This record gives sequence, C-alpha cells and structure tokens, in this order.
Amino acid sequence: MAMLFLLLATGFIARKTGVIDDAASKRLSKLIVNIGQPMMIIHALIKIEYSAEKTREGLIMLVLGLGLHLFMSVFAFLASRGIKDADERKISEFSMLFGNVGFIGFPILRSIFGDIGEFWGSFFVIGFHLFVWTWGIAILARGRNDIKLTPKKVFLNFGTVPCFIGVLLYFLMKWIEIPSVIVTYTGYLNNLCTPISVLIVGALLATRKPKQIFGDGKTYYVCFCKLIAIPLLVCVIETLLGLPEYIILFSTAVSAMPSATNVTMFAELYDIKPGYASQTVGVTSLFTIVTLPLMMLAANFIIGLIR
Repeated sequence: MAMLFLLLATGFIARKTGVIDDAASKRLSKLIVNIGQPMMIIHALIKIEYSAEKTREGLIMLVLGLGLHLFMSVFAFLASRGIKDADERKISEFSMLFGNVGFIGFPILRSIFGDIGEFWGSFFVIGFHLFVWTWGIAILARGRNDIKLTPKKVFLNFGTVPCFIGVLLYFLMKWIEIPSVIVTYTGYLNNLCTPISVLIVGALLATRKPKQIFGDGKTYYVCFCKLIAIPLLVCVIETLLGLPEYIILFSTAVSAMPSATNVTMFAELYDIKPGYASQTVGVTSLFTIVTLPLMMLAANFIIGLIR
C-alpha cells in the first residue's frame, strides 16, 4: 500500500510539473486499457499450472464475481438515490459498483494470497466486464439517447475477450504446454499496468483543486459506501452463510478496492462530469491505502467473532 501511495504521489507531481498532460494521460490510459489490461488477464491465467482443484476454484470465483456485482448493483442504486444532480448520481452509482480489481487489485491480491490470488481475480473480473458493458452502460445511458447498449459491446471488448482467451489457454494447458516466451511476453506487458494506471490516477487528482477534492461531501459519501459499507456487508453476509474463509477474505478484498478507472474513461467519452469522476477515482484510490488493510483486519475479526 505504501508503494501505491508513492506511485500516486509521483503521478500527482508529474502532472503538476507538466511531465504528464491531458494528451499523455489519455494515451497512457489507452495503452493500459487496450494492451496492458488484456495481457494482465491472460498472464494471470496462463502462469498457473492447470489442475482440477484450481479449475474448481476459478469457476467458484466466476460465480462469485457475478453474484457480488449483482449485490453491489442493488446497493449502489439505492445508496446513490439521494444525490440530486443527475450526472453526479450516475457517476457516484458507477463508482460505488465497480472497483479497480485489475490494475490495482491484482498486485494486492497477489500480496495477500500469492499467485493464486491473481488467478482467482482473472475469473472474478469476467463478471466485472460483463456488468460494466451491460448495467454500467445502462446507468450512464439514463436520460441520454446517444449512449447505446449493443450485444457486440457486451461480448466483444478489451475486458471480456482477453478473459475468454485466457480461460481457453488455461484449459488447453491440460494437454499442451504454453511456450515460456508467451508467458514472459504477457508478463512484461502485465507489469505495465499497476505503475502506469496509478500514475494516471495521481495525475487526475492533480487536475482538481484541493477544495474540490476534500471539500465535497459527496466524495466522502462515495468513499464510505465503496470502501467501508460494501466490504463489511459482504463479509458479514458471507460469514453468516457459512462460506469458506478464503472466499470471505477474497470477497472482502475485491469489494474494498477503489473505484475503477473505467469511471473516468466513460465519463470523458460521454462527457458526464469527467472532473467529478476523476475526483471519485482519485480520492477512493488515496483512501484505500488506509481502508483496505483495515477492512482485511475487520474481516478476520468478524470471521472469528461469528464463528
């Protein structure tokens, strides 16, 4: 988490000193979304040796991803109703629902669970991408006639396609060995994701005035819902349901991730309060440095208390 803070601070300084400007930020975002993210997903799947047990765990995480996003969709819809401005309500709902499980989440999952954490995450984000390109687009399309949801966007995008390719390659490893050069190649591109994506978040924060960042009550409300309320509810519900401890801890971790950078990408694309979107992503990313370790401690406490 300290490393993420330093990267965030570096991005902030880079923007303030002109090293990263609007054009650079957009190009770097495009690089990560179009190249880095697909390779990150594929690499996480093909670097784990195939086994029936890992396959079972991966499929559990796929179902978990769909279930958690359904739960968070309901929560975010209800929690954002009190925000008066229609566009800010959309961005707030989107920010509460979708977490940065990929760019920031994968290295955190690896630090908590080891390489298997990234493997689980690769199955989990299939649900993320399906929801982003369906319910996520539906959120942004409210009151707009120019935002269309199409079957092509749902199934053919830079998130779902690499998920399907990675899963296919993983299952093929039951019979063939993936060449080491492919694993190394995807690994190099995977390593771009975390530093560049966090630098971009820091640069986005630098575009907002301190009063906008820390003086807007809605931002704190989104942070509370996204970083504290949702992960605690997920932890308590899953513990009461008697789910295995590793699933509860994994669910708590992915639920406690900061708002996804997709928020700013779509906000800029459709001109829906891009400044407010960058603010929610930046501030949730900043606060995650403190809240995520606290949520994991709380999860362990809740599991021990209830059981």
